[in-house]
Amino acid sequence: MRRVLIISPHFPPTNAPDMQRVRMSLPFYRENGWEPVVLAVDSAVVEAPVDPLLAETVPADVPVHRVGAWPVKAARRLGLGNIGYRAWLRIKAEGDRLLAGEKFDLVYFSTTQFVVTALGRRWRRRFGVPFVVDLQDPWQTDYYDRPGAPPPPGGWKYRFARWQAARMEGPAWRDAAGFTAVSADYLTELGGRYPWFAAKPSAVVPFGAPETDFEKARAQPGLLPAFVRIEGKLHLVSVGAAGPIMRRALERLFSGVQAMRAVDPGAAARLRFHFIGTSYAPAKGREPSVRPVAEEFGVGDLVEERPERVGYFTALKTMLAADAVVITGSDDMAYNPSKTAACFLARKPVLALTPPGSALDRMVSALGFAVVAPFPARGGVDPVSQFLQQVLDGKTALPATRAEETFASLHTARARTRQQCALFDQAVEKRR
Repeated sequence: MRRVLIISPHFPPTNAPDMQRVRMSLPFYRENGWEPVVLAVDSAVVEAPVDPLLAETVPADVPVHRVGAWPVKAARRLGLGNIGYRAWLRIKAEGDRLLAGEKFDLVYFSTTQFVVTALGRRWRRRFGVPFVVDLQDPWQTDYYDRPGAPPPPGGWKYRFARWQAARMEGPAWRDAAGFTAVSADYLTELGGRYPWFAAKPSAVVPFGAPETDFEKARAQPGLLPAFVRIEGKLHLVSVGAAGPIMRRALERLFSGVQAMRAVDPGAAARLRFHFIGTSYAPAKGREPSVRPVAEEFGVGDLVEERPERVGYFTALKTMLAADAVVITGSDDMAYNPSKTAACFLARKPVLALTPPGSALDRMVSALGFAVVAPFPARGGVDPVSQFLQQVLDGKTALPATRAEETFASLHTARARTRQQCALFDQAVEKRR
C-alpha cells in the first residue's frame, strides 16, 4: 500500500469549497492502493464558517495533523490575511517532521491556497518525495485582461497576487510529478505557458458527487433549509458564490423573468428566487451581488439574497427543499462549479445558465439533467421563460436524457477518487 501526504489547509469542520475534493475522496483511497494522511490547518484559526456535520464524514482511521497560524489581525496589517500565508511556516515545519519520520510515496496538494504548493519543490529536493498539484482554480489567469471583463477585485492585493503568481507558478510547479484539474482548460493554459508541462502526467478530474452527503442531510430532521417556504409560491434556489464574473448569467436569468412578467405578471408573481452564500468575504465586507442585478430588470421583489455562507449540509437541505435549482455559470469558459454533481443528485428541475462550449456546458449537456440557457441569448423560444413556465405548470418530471449510468461510472466520489489514484500511480512510476 502506497502512502500519500495530502496538503489541504482547509479541512472539516471548516466549510470551504477547496477541501471538498479531499473530504469526499478519503473513504476510497485505500481501495485504490493509497493510504492517506492529511496535513491541515486548525479550524479555530481559519476565517471560514464551521459545519460540525462535515467532521462526522471524515473516516476515523485517517490520520489528520493540524497546525496553527499567525493571528489574523496581525497578518492582515501586512496584507497577508490569507490562510496560505499565515500558516505557511507551520505547514512547512510539520511537513518536514512527517516526511523525515515516516515513509511517503507522494505529496498531494489539493487547495486553492497556491502559495503552499511551493513547498512541494522543497520537500522533493530534501526528502526525495514527488508531488502532484490539484488545480481547482488557476493560480495565474488573464481573465480580468480580457475584453468586456469586470474590473479586478481587491485593489493592490489583487495586483500583488497577480505579480506573485507570475513569478512563483513556474518555479513552484516545474518539478511536479503530475497534475489533476477540475477543467481541461487549466491544463491547456499551463501547457501554453511552459514547455516542460507536456512531459507531465495530468488528468481532468472534476469534483465527485456527494451521494452519502445527501443521505446524511435527509437524515437530519432538525436541519432546516436556508429559506422559508411561502404557500402558493414556487421556490428556485442557487447555492454558492455569485461574483462579478457571473453577471452575464444573472442578466440572462433576470431578463427571462422580466419577459415572463411582461406577458403574465400573475405567473411571475408566484416565483421566488433564493441565492444563498453568494459572498466569501468576511462579515464586514459582504455586499449583495445578485439582487442589484435583479433590480435593474425590475424583478428585485422576486429575489432573496443571503450573502453569508451557510453550512454545507444546510446547503444540501436547501436544494432538497427547493422546487427547482439554478446553476449560474461564469464568463470564464473553464469554470465548472463544484456543486454541479450535487445538483444532479438533488433530483430537481435544473436551469443552467452558461456560455456555449464552456466546461459547465459540456458537463451538463453530457449528463442531460438540466435545461441549458446559453448566453448571450439566441433567437427562438427563450429557454429561461420556458423552464419557469414548466415549473409553474407542475411539469417537474426528471428529463429522460439523464445519463444515470454515465454519472454512476464517472462522476461519483468513488469514481473520481479512482481517477486521482490512477494519476498518482502514473506520476510515481514516471518519477522512478
